Amino acid sequence: MFSKIFFSIGALLAIAFLILVILRIRDEQEVNRIWRSLEAVPTEKRFTKDMVAELPAPVQRYFLHSIALQTPLASSVSLKMSGSFRMAQDKPWIPMQATEILSTKGFVWKARIGSGLFQMIGSDRYINKSGRMEFSLWGLVPLVNAHNPDITRSSIGRFAGEFFWLPSALLPQRGVSWKAIDDKTIQASLKVDDEPVTLTLFIDANGKLLKLSLPRWGDQTEDGSYTYIPFGGEYQQEKTFGGFTIPSQMSAGWWLGTDRYSEFFRATVEQAELH
Repeated sequence: MFSKIFFSIGALLAIAFLILVILRIRDEQEVNRIWRSLEAVPTEKRFTKDMVAELPAPVQRYFLHSIALQTPLASSVSLKMSGSFRMAQDKPWIPMQATEILSTKGFVWKARIGSGLFQMIGSDRYINKSGRMEFSLWGLVPLVNAHNPDITRSSIGRFAGEFFWLPSALLPQRGVSWKAIDDKTIQASLKVDDEPVTLTLFIDANGKLLKLSLPRWGDQTEDGSYTYIPFGGEYQQEKTFGGFTIPSQMSAGWWLGTDRYSEFFRATVEQAELH
């Protein structure tokens, strides 16, 4: 009797495990399909001074530092990164490894967060006017599957806010408007699928990016309601990849520039390929 019960339970667990594996494979195939759709083919257009000649001097300084003259203008960048992540201000930092593709059409961030018995595997993405966040324990047990208008609006903020890894996406030829607040503060205004985004970049005398901030839609509020929150990152180091000089070590968080600043993300870019 008991052996039949145990056998039945075992069979049900095996079926459940098989279903989770199938769902995992299906989701991974979908993410990989989206990734491939964001890969760009090399362009013949190259960066020249004329492209930024009419911009304010500090903005010119940023672009001339970030993109070497005659560099082919990239439409996407593939990144490999490692670092640490925490769920909240009072939670411990846990290890993170990730790959990302960022293009002028959207992004996919695939990550492993944590280690041992607690490891979340999943992705964060924005494409075709839709944002989605999916993470599961060990890649099998669903933990997060968020897909709604608030997630989409927040994803737009992340998407535009990471163009520092793809400086060519911020050129005025891409429909971005620029102004200089002062000699070391510049501001870009753009639209992502009709959502206006304002990026404020803080640079040094050479045009190196030190910090970036933007109002990003999020729920990091006392009551958990969504609103626009100061968000952004600080950049400690940079590297040059294929003619593009981009931040290679960074930290990011909500409420940037206030006494409520909540840093939750630290990363070092190990590889970057721009196409």
